[in-house]
Amino acid sequence: MPAELAGRVALVTGVGRVGQVGHAVAQGLGHAGARLVLADLTGDAVRQRVVELTARGLEAHGFAGDLATEVGARGAVALAREACGGLDVVVNVAGGLVYVGPFAETPIDAFEREFTINVRTAFHVCRQAVPLLVARGGGAIVNFASIAAVRSIGQMASYSAAKSAVAGLTRALARELRDAGVRVNAVAPATIRTAENVAQMKPDARTPLVELDEVVGAVLFLASDAARGISGQIVPVTGKAY
Repeated sequence: MPAELAGRVALVTGVGRVGQVGHAVAQGLGHAGARLVLADLTGDAVRQRVVELTARGLEAHGFAGDLATEVGARGAVALAREACGGLDVVVNVAGGLVYVGPFAETPIDAFEREFTINVRTAFHVCRQAVPLLVARGGGAIVNFASIAAVRSIGQMASYSAAKSAVAGLTRALARELRDAGVRVNAVAPATIRTAENVAQMKPDARTPLVELDEVVGAVLFLASDAARGISGQIVPVTGKAY
């Protein structure tokens, strides 16, 4: 296990769905030695993740709440302080794709939902977490942008705009927090191979997908001391997709 993550306290959001990215990231950080604080909207899902990971001998604490609100984000960060004494790593996985289709037909509620789950969650969690990271003398934030924020993808205007906002937030925080020792980066994956994505998209054998372990590896690197010289970067994770 990477020694630089042993004993670190890591808050991971968006962990509720088995086999999806947040679940995989939590497992990766836990097996790398991190003490986990898991946050998601759904209480039953969080409890199941805690039971699963503690059964593997990992330390995991769970919080259920709406992370797109100040109250929800504050509760998740407070759990890290109360259960683990502080916070070293934040991974904002919570988010998602709401609408795919022509821009002119984009439902307004879908546009607003894209920004709520992707941008507001990252904003509120970062805002609550930064004081704890600074109090530790530094730490790492890893946000989830998307390749849609880096390269033009049709039929996904709202999602591209929301993930571009996450990328902008990442760069701005990196500059603001550099003297406090807090590094802020984002991964920008292409479409990730998960059972849910495959069922929804029905890709054929020629459709390139990013593997979960490729995304987890990038997150672990950016969260670790091996990336101590890297901040303010949006890191594409595209595998063979591009």
